[in-house]
Amino acid sequence: MEATTVTATPKVKHKTFTYHTELMWLDNRAGMLRAEGKPAFRVASPPEFKGEAGVWTPEDLFVAAVETCTMTTFIAFAQRLNLPVVSYHSRAEGVLEFVEGNYRFTKVILRPTVVVANAEFIEQTTKTLHDAHKSCLVANSIRAEVVLEPRLESNNQ
Repeated sequence: MEATTVTATPKVKHKTFTYHTELMWLDNRAGMLRAEGKPAFRVASPPEFKGEAGVWTPEDLFVAAVETCTMTTFIAFAQRLNLPVVSYHSRAEGVLEFVEGNYRFTKVILRPTVVVANAEFIEQTTKTLHDAHKSCLVANSIRAEVVLEPRLESNNQ
């Protein structure tokens, strides 16, 4: 009689998270956006869509969400790897186009500048930044192409 070996495959548990916001219309095309435990702020349509200048818009928040998610994912990865990151600064550009009868973001370009303490860490930091870019949950949740154009520097070049 032949013995058979059964190997148990460990089950990976993934959690589900839920986020809540609350929006109250104020006037014209503006509202007050809130989330529990966070400061509320005014939001509106952008001026090009008959909204207000100088106020956060859904378009700003969309681009900022991709940019912020990429940064926080990168910082988490860099901390895990003990990379000597001195600073992170980025600029982002969202391209909104009329496609197939509707406006939508077709591209978000991220231009982070990362400074590391030592030039010997530039290559690993670049790889980590690209890994974070691929792992950003916001970028992975949208249809727009997300392009990373990083610049890396060191304090001891």
